[in-house]
Amino acid sequence: MNTAKADNLAPEKIEGARTVSTVTAKLLFDKGYHFIDVRGLDDFKMGHIPGAYHLSIKSDFDERNLSVIVKKSQPVVIYCNGILCMGSSIAIKKAIDWGWSNIFYYREGIGDWKQQGYSVHSIKP
Repeated sequence: MNTAKADNLAPEKIEGARTVSTVTAKLLFDKGYHFIDVRGLDDFKMGHIPGAYHLSIKSDFDERNLSVIVKKSQPVVIYCNGILCMGSSIAIKKAIDWGWSNIFYYREGIGDWKQQGYSVHSIKP
């Protein structure tokens, strides 16, 4: 591993959220928890966790849009491309600042989800 890039890794923990592994994320998925994908629209269309909502961190992730999907006290799982992607950690910090209190930080993200062989949904053009 190239340690020079370590600064670009997503944080392992975020104050106010619970970091979950891919196995735990799948358990939450099976329980029907809301998932929010904060990647760009093209990435989302190529493949996302089935049923996940799309709120791009770069364009439409804001308090109003998030509140349409999930109440501040409801559990929500937020993810992006994985440990080299900062999107989910940025989104979670914002959501905590806005008052969300039951956030699961799926740091390993869509890449690990696919690697484990879990299903993904894609949107055909």
